[in-house]
Amino acid sequence: MSDTEPRTAIRVEIAGEEYTLRADADAEYTRRCAALVDERMRKAVGKGGVSAKNAAIMAALDLSDELLRERTRIGERLQGLTASIEAELGG
Repeated sequence: MSDTEPRTAIRVEIAGEEYTLRADADAEYTRRCAALVDERMRKAVGKGGVSAKNAAIMAALDLSDELLRERTRIGERLQGLTASIEAELGG
């Protein structure tokens, strides 16, 4: 999306609260992101005795853990592919 295009306002619900988000991404993608946050927060709240703030922190930590694990997995795969290509070209 270019800098001249307006950001889209999308209404979503996360942990029982309604939010209006302004995003550069399309509405469906933004809704999917919000649904994932909602899912992780509900999972944290389901453990009992967790405030909304703590649930949000737990959801953020859960999502960041998933992101970092995927980045590591992709990086390792890329290194393996690079090594294979270099071996093919060198051998």
